[in-house]
Amino acid sequence: MLTTTIESILFAAAKPVKLAVLQKTLCISQEVLREAIDDITARYNSERSGIHLLEHEGAVQFVTNAEVGEDVAKFLRVEASGPLTRPSLETLTIISYRAPITKPEIELIRGVNCSLILRNLLIRGYIEETQDTKRLQMVYTLSHDFLRALGISRVEDLPEYEAFSKNEKISELLSQQSLPEQGI
Repeated sequence: MLTTTIESILFAAAKPVKLAVLQKTLCISQEVLREAIDDITARYNSERSGIHLLEHEGAVQFVTNAEVGEDVAKFLRVEASGPLTRPSLETLTIISYRAPITKPEIELIRGVNCSLILRNLLIRGYIEETQDTKRLQMVYTLSHDFLRALGISRVEDLPEYEAFSKNEKISELLSQQSLPEQGI
């Protein structure tokens, strides 16, 4: 069951997860964690598996098998080359006018899960994801490449930036969401 839990966490995280965080979260010893990681590695890291467990600098992550890397890259290029969908445009607009913004904040504004949309925008290079140490979450901003593609040098040059970036209704909605986190 422990390996199933770790696999699920790694799948859901979709990014490197520190071994120390897994150990603390799951309340297990370093030895028990090592045993579980070794078991997962033995099951997945074979040429017959499309998924491998990568361990690097004290963190683990599920990655694709390097043997099929070219096919995966080709698929991602095709996926990222088509026109943006309406939900992608909505998400990109929210990030444009409200950045830096967290995934939960974007989802609060849109009312739906945005995981796949954010992944697609990251693959396209339209947005950047960075760790916000104050909020202890990832935040999203427009990328320099996207600003250059728009022909602007700063986000404040977007149409009606001042009005949309400081929209009172959205600010009120976001502040209501953050109240429980602050213990108010």
